[in-house]
Amino acid sequence: MKATSRPTSVFHRMPRGVLALVALLSLAAVGSALVSQHVFGMLPCPWCIFQRVLYLVIAIVALAGWLAGARPVTLLTTLGVLALALGGIASAVFQHQVAARDSSCAFTLADRFLNATGLETAVPWLFQVTATCMEAASYRLLGLPFEIWSGLLFTLIAAASLLLLWHWKARA
Repeated sequence: MKATSRPTSVFHRMPRGVLALVALLSLAAVGSALVSQHVFGMLPCPWCIFQRVLYLVIAIVALAGWLAGARPVTLLTTLGVLALALGGIASAVFQHQVAARDSSCAFTLADRFLNATGLETAVPWLFQVTATCMEAASYRLLGLPFEIWSGLLFTLIAAASLLLLWHWKARA
């Protein structure tokens, strides 16, 4: 009998662990945004806050998949994380290409979402908009605007989700 080799990638050993890592990365993104805001005075625009919301929802969905354990639920939550990450990429691209060039973010999707949900008044320390998109675009980390870093993290999360889905398809 021929011995089969065991896969060694993290996606083969612990697919649910990847969801836990995605949740931690998402929470770390929100944590770093809060430190940037409350410690270093980098004020957020509506698109910054909208991306915080996406990171928090990604963390919740990923943690649900991690805790569920059942393959159908984990698969469904991975699809949810992928969809949210793609939305995050789109919001970061829009923020960088369109909103950052406008002196007002009023009446954009992000602004309408925040007004409709009431998050800004319910939890102001986390969701209050205190800058325009043009002002927020002036903040840089290692030479790149924050929305680029956010877009890169959303891309990493989407890639991890795709790899998990590929892993489950390969095992089916």
